[in-house]
Formats: sequence, C-alpha cells, structure tokens
Amino acid sequence: MPDLLARLKALPHEAGLGLLTLLLLALVTIAFPRFVVIDNLKSLVDDTALLIMLAVGEMFVLLTRGVDLSVAANAALTGMVVALFNAGHPGAGIVPVLAIAIAMGAALGLINGLLVWKVRIPSIVVTLGTLSVFRGCVYVVSGGAWVNSGQMSPLFLGFVRIPVLGISVLSWTGVIVAVLAYLFLKYAVAGRNLYAAGNNPNAATYAGIDVGRMQCLAFVLSGAIAGLAGYLWVARFAVAYTDVASGFELQVIAACVIGGVSITGGVGGVLGVVLGGLFLGIIKNALPVVGISPFFQMAVSGLVITIAVILNAGTYRKSHGRKILERAEAAP
Repeated sequence: MPDLLARLKALPHEAGLGLLTLLLLALVTIAFPRFVVIDNLKSLVDDTALLIMLAVGEMFVLLTRGVDLSVAANAALTGMVVALFNAGHPGAGIVPVLAIAIAMGAALGLINGLLVWKVRIPSIVVTLGTLSVFRGCVYVVSGGAWVNSGQMSPLFLGFVRIPVLGISVLSWTGVIVAVLAYLFLKYAVAGRNLYAAGNNPNAATYAGIDVGRMQCLAFVLSGAIAGLAGYLWVARFAVAYTDVASGFELQVIAACVIGGVSITGGVGGVLGVVLGGLFLGIIKNALPVVGISPFFQMAVSGLVITIAVILNAGTYRKSHGRKILERAEAAP
C-alpha cells in the first residue's frame, strides 16, 4: 500500500486521482458486485452531477482566493422559489423555470460578489452571513411548508429524467456545465484573468486586471450554477423543503480540494473537480450498500476525504516547490 500511494503521488494530480477513483470503484465492486449494475450507475451519475455542478461554481471563487459557503443555501432558496412558481403556474413550461433559477442564483451570487468587491469584507465572512440569510429566506417564502410532488407539474418533474442517448438530462446538464466551464477558463480572457487574480493579485493589478471585479464575476458564475442546481435538485428528488442541501457546501469544497483546486487561489481545473466529485459520489453511494452503519458513514466518509486532501496537499507542495526551483535555476 505505501508503494501504491507513493506511485499515485508521483503522477500528475488528475491522473493520480483518476486511478484512485477507479481503484475505489473496483474495491466497492469486489465487495458488492451489484454496485455496477446499469441502474445503480445511472443513479450514481445523477446524484454526482449535482455535486459536480456546484463544485465547478465553487472552483471559480476559489481560483480568486475566495470561498463561497452559501452555494447550498442558494440552491435551496432558488429551488423553493421555482417549485412555488411551478405550483402556482403549472402551465408556464420549463423555460421560465430555468430562467428564474439561473437569474435568481446569479443575483444572489452578485450580492456576495458586491459585498466582497465594494465593501471589502472577507468572502468567508460574507458567505457565512448570506448562508444564514438565504436559509432564512427559504422559511419566509415557503412559510415553513414543503412543496411535494403532487403540487409540481409532470413537466417540471420529468424534464430532468428525459433520457438522451441513455443518459438523463440531469447528467447531461452536469456534463455541459463542466465543458462550458473548461472552455471559459481556457479560451476566454475573463477566464484567464480569474487565474491571474488569484495567483498574484498585485501583479494582476499592475497588469490592469481589476481583482475585485474578477472576484465578483466568480461569485455571479457560482451563484448562477447554484441556482440551476437548485431546480435540478428539487426536480430530481420531487420535493422542496427548508433543509434542501443542508451542509452540502462542505462536500462541494471537499470535491474542489480533492480535485486539486488550491484554497490560496490561482491553481486548479475542471477535470480535477469532476474527478473529485466522482470520488466523493462513489464513497457516498458505496457506504450504504457495503453494509456500513449509518452511524459510522459520516465518520468513514470524512476519514477518506481527509486522506485524499492530505495526498492532494502533498502533491501540490511537491509540484509547486519544483516549479519554484525550476524558475530559480532558469534565472540568470
């Protein structure tokens, strides 16, 4: 086992994490062969798509040296609002629901971004506050009541389940969000500026990049994705209630960190985040089927996450130190 861990750490992070994820899947399959049946894998991908989407949004914020603790609360609030909208206007169709979810999520993200940019409050303080505010607003708009499947239209519930090439719209949405995020970071000027703003804010400022504006943009993108995930979550589980995705922000941040996104900004990519989400998704779905008691599932999950984060941190320090030495050797 030590030799295996050493070899994984010597690989590029995404390759090592990919192999570790496949190893985890293989071990679970050996212990419980029915884990890899098609229906179970489809359910795993559907559940993981929500985590991956929120983690991609969180990644934008982490790249700029910020953190968004309100992503899950944002999803809960937007999910409740679109569920209530659908209950009141069942014939409106799916387009207004998607538009409301994305626009509202982006607006909530903009609130975070403006407070960080203009008022200069640390992002962890801002989003810790808005987390509570957004959760409170869920109670206000719903009156503490649930919106169940009987109050939702068939189209509202069925849209995410429509199969396309054998895969649900929910899973395809996660793929599309990840691909668009990859293209944005790789080819858009604003995407590259997010890395610059997080990697070296002072140098970015001298280069004419408004670091605060980039942080605000990151929060808006994170909020928009969270809003979309809010509708998908409610439709996926056919219920909207006040504690939707409660505590899920910790899994979102864990997926980013496991995927190689640095909390100090400027480092990370979409592929790593997707693999981090899949890694956590397999753990979450595997623990019940292999017979782990619900009382120990959180402890086991937390232990595995901690080990993965430690391995990631060691890999990052090693690669970062190597880059610094390479620069020093290349200097005249």
